[in-house]
Amino acid sequence: MSALLFLKHGTQKLFNFPPAPEPMQLSALFLVQGLIEVIGGILLAIGLFTRPVAFILSGNMAVAYFMAHAPQNFFPVLNQGDAAILYCFIFLYFFFAGGGAWSVDAARRGSGLAMP
Repeated sequence: MSALLFLKHGTQKLFNFPPAPEPMQLSALFLVQGLIEVIGGILLAIGLFTRPVAFILSGNMAVAYFMAHAPQNFFPVLNQGDAAILYCFIFLYFFFAGGGAWSVDAARRGSGLAMP
């Protein structure tokens, strides 16, 4: 579920869907961020390359927080950085936990059991 919610942020950046309350300018950094969110969200949702993708997404959200939110205010509730922090730690959890029994990674290993 978190991967699908994250994917929504990428589609908003790349395709303006769902429409943003304020128009967004598609800069190079915004384009890269949108691609990471869409591709990473899809891969994480199906459980393909879960650990490396989760590691990249976690780092991506940490950088996004410190570049976009932290300079505005120290407190996440005031700088609108709550979601970035939550995504960062959710993806960090997936990095350590792996994809699970229903992931494509588990199917590629040939067993329904997730590797520790």
